[in-house]
Amino acid sequence: MKKWLKRVALVILFLTTCSNIYTGSSIVHAQPPYAKWGKLAVEKTKEQYPKAEIIDYLHIGRKPKTVQITVEKFKLWLRENGKEYGVFVDVEFETKTEKFIKLSFQKTSR
Repeated sequence: MKKWLKRVALVILFLTTCSNIYTGSSIVHAQPPYAKWGKLAVEKTKEQYPKAEIIDYLHIGRKPKTVQITVEKFKLWLRENGKEYGVFVDVEFETKTEKFIKLSFQKTSR
């Protein structure tokens, strides 16, 4: 009986140990649907404000402008010459094809 209990304990120990083995290659990190527009917003903001450093990034949300056009809205926080300010960036694109249409900037103190 003691041998049988030892075997059961070893099997349980083995199974719990093996089930907790880290398998890093099986973890998949999905990108959010706004990721490519966020990257574009950051790149174009760097072009628009070349002397400024982007210190923060916020995805505000996605809204339909019309049936065919969607707007992805971001707020970037910049630092330039010791002063900080925000820039709202709107990225417009075709809803079905996700073809880029235009980008607009609005500077803000908050």
